Amino acid sequence: MTKDKITAVLGPTNTGKTHLAIDTMLSFDSGMIGFPLRLLAREVYDKVIKKISLDKVALITGEEKIIPSNAKYFLCTVESMPIDKDLEFVGVDEIQMCADHERGHIFTDRLLNMRGTKLTMLMGSSTIKKIISKLDDDIEFINRERLSKLTYAGHKKISRINRKTAIIAFSAEEVYAIAELIRRQKGGAAIVMGSLSPKTRNAQVELYQSGDVDFLVATDAIGMGINMDLDYVYFSNLKKFDGRKLRKLNLSEIGQIAGRAGRYLNDGSFGITGDCKEINAEEVDLLENHKFEEIRTLFWRNSNLNFNNPRSLIKSLEEKPQREWLRKIHECEDEKALKFFLRDKNLENIDFDSKKLSLLWECCQIPDFVKKTYGNHYEVIENVFKFLSSEKGKISDEFMRLQLMKLDKLEGNVDSLSNRIANVRTWSYVSNKNNWIENQEYWIEKTKLLEDRLSDRLHEELTKTFIDKRASILARGLKQDMEFKTEILENNDVKIDGQFIGKINGLKLELDLKKGALETDIKSLKKAARQSIGPELEKRIQNIIDTGLIELKDDFKIYWNNFVIAKLTSGHDYLSPNIDLIVDDILEQDQKQKLNLFIKKWLKNKIDTVLQSLVDLKNLKEKKSSIKALAYQLYENNGVLKRENVSDYLKNLEQVDRKILRDLGVKFGRYHIFLYKLIKPEPVTIRTLLWKNYHQKYFKLKPPTFGLNFIDDNDNKNKNFMLLCGFEKFDNFFVRIDILERLFMQIINSGSEESKEIKLVPEMLNLLGCSKDNFKKLIIKMNYRVTEKEGEIFFRYLPKKKFKKTKDQKIKKENPFGVLKDLNLN
Repeated sequence: MTKDKITAVLGPTNTGKTHLAIDTMLSFDSGMIGFPLRLLAREVYDKVIKKISLDKVALITGEEKIIPSNAKYFLCTVESMPIDKDLEFVGVDEIQMCADHERGHIFTDRLLNMRGTKLTMLMGSSTIKKIISKLDDDIEFINRERLSKLTYAGHKKISRINRKTAIIAFSAEEVYAIAELIRRQKGGAAIVMGSLSPKTRNAQVELYQSGDVDFLVATDAIGMGINMDLDYVYFSNLKKFDGRKLRKLNLSEIGQIAGRAGRYLNDGSFGITGDCKEINAEEVDLLENHKFEEIRTLFWRNSNLNFNNPRSLIKSLEEKPQREWLRKIHECEDEKALKFFLRDKNLENIDFDSKKLSLLWECCQIPDFVKKTYGNHYEVIENVFKFLSSEKGKISDEFMRLQLMKLDKLEGNVDSLSNRIANVRTWSYVSNKNNWIENQEYWIEKTKLLEDRLSDRLHEELTKTFIDKRASILARGLKQDMEFKTEILENNDVKIDGQFIGKINGLKLELDLKKGALETDIKSLKKAARQSIGPELEKRIQNIIDTGLIELKDDFKIYWNNFVIAKLTSGHDYLSPNIDLIVDDILEQDQKQKLNLFIKKWLKNKIDTVLQSLVDLKNLKEKKSSIKALAYQLYENNGVLKRENVSDYLKNLEQVDRKILRDLGVKFGRYHIFLYKLIKPEPVTIRTLLWKNYHQKYFKLKPPTFGLNFIDDNDNKNKNFMLLCGFEKFDNFFVRIDILERLFMQIINSGSEESKEIKLVPEMLNLLGCSKDNFKKLIIKMNYRVTEKEGEIFFRYLPKKKFKKTKDQKIKKENPFGVLKDLNLN
């Protein structure tokens, strides 16, 4: 068997690797290159169509597909490379991305499995050379050296930075704050971020390249193949959030970005600015000479998936690699989404055959462009999947019209416009999927036009100068030698240098953002206020811990001084909720941890105290199976059971067993077995709250008004939820179960035998709190016959005739919360 021919073109940035790959591809009859960014794929596509006929070149990205019927050359994002094509040349750019924490497995899959019939070319950093040499292929290495020098320039204040400079930040907030300062001091800056649409990004780059502005402010997106005429690159930070945690950039990542300084024969320099930590001499030497630590392992995920059933799909996704230099990637977003939907009750009636599973997996791979709104992305996936798995099998025009109608607005600031573009990108991606949508061509065009219009508007907004006194103060503050006077007034107002910037509500700084102001000054405003606000928030946390004056309300949130400081989320069982803090990111980690521990302890203590009998039941160490079985059923059903549902368990209980359970607070009633202490208002409130929080459903259901023992129901209340609240249903009446037991005691203590007539006495009406007429109706529903003599009411028990149960009538064993999960909420 002949080996595949691979050429690996390795070296630092700005050495013409991509240019070589394009020329090589065009020397073959057919070919494809995978790029790490949509922006880069588009940029190369625009170059190639100037060299050869438009109808021979295809562009394939998640959100844009231009595929002429006789296309010979394909320019794609790595994720979108069609894997079923036989092409003479295949190239993958920035191949060192195989070691990326988020997308590495895609690059690794291409490295291992994609080959050109005549040549495969891998372009990237020399750090991956050793791993490539392990491939079982005919490999030729081409090492590219930089033609110009890269030199470290040390630290410089932003105000003293020379023209033809890119300043690098790692969040939109930092990018905008620095751009604001440069606009004020230097006349303007262009902005480049991976999240910008190609149209906005190109318009911004053109501002820089044309000389309208001399400075560029960018995220690390600039590090990948986007070539501009730069002399200097300055880092405002050397840490980035990688989707899981804030981490320091490794040297090769710094080198990748720094290497953008200097073009062809022109030397370049890199340095640091702002509060960025110094780069030590040893690291500088390695960066200047492009010597970086070798990559030892690549991220991998099995791409040969088994769609026979949900379990086999998950199993195949979790498969471990067979080679020691491959490492299973941490659970990716698509995998998380898949596991979420395979557990989701909304989809439990779907028979997941291989076709449906494959479709769900494809839907889970819709990228989360928006990232900000938790839950919104899953909603998109669910809606798309439901349409595609319906009889029609396509997303309707009406649904698409409604989605885009919400986004078709040109007003707003940078953040809202960026957010809208991100949402449009989602529907652009969906429209570009083959056969997912009615009138596909129409919606592809519609989403593209809307993205372009929003992009033009965003470009206008980005290039506008934001003039506002607070912004000027901020701009001055970004110079390292300025200190602010921050005041916190009694009414929680916060002022910086006499300018009102917002309020501290609870443990959060809420900024006052004026209309037209730059919303993304948030980070800098907080930075300016940190000195005074940090200690104030710490003081407040200590006050919360010292006084314990917090409360849990029925919106699942924990309040201090009427401000939300945390909220409940679902835990591993209903008595063990998790909590999420709602506090300012100014707070240090140790302070958050301190507060988190206190609230968890406070919540556990509250649950243990108010629901003590339920907690005791859960922790019962009894070995006897008859006691354990009933205790388990009681715990799982939140302390209330219908007696008829556990009659088999009761038969196995001896008197001594019943005493053990009675000592724990269990009441053995005529209709119910229940923990009588849990029927009081506070336990009912907390039990129902914890139950709703655990299931994350049924939020609209509320316990009845406390103090009512009898309810004449005109609203068709849910009987299972009412039982949870301690009420038994008799047609349209509900009676509190402990009151029902007391009524039976009054009947028994009336001195009559069961076969004799019992006289209705005022105490019975007072106990239930109902009218004489309603009492008569209720007692009939409870199998008593009512008669009236001389103005008095008498009733006699007439038990129903018992019929032998058929097999079908046997009560099914309920899984935990089984009854409650089947609530009919219509």
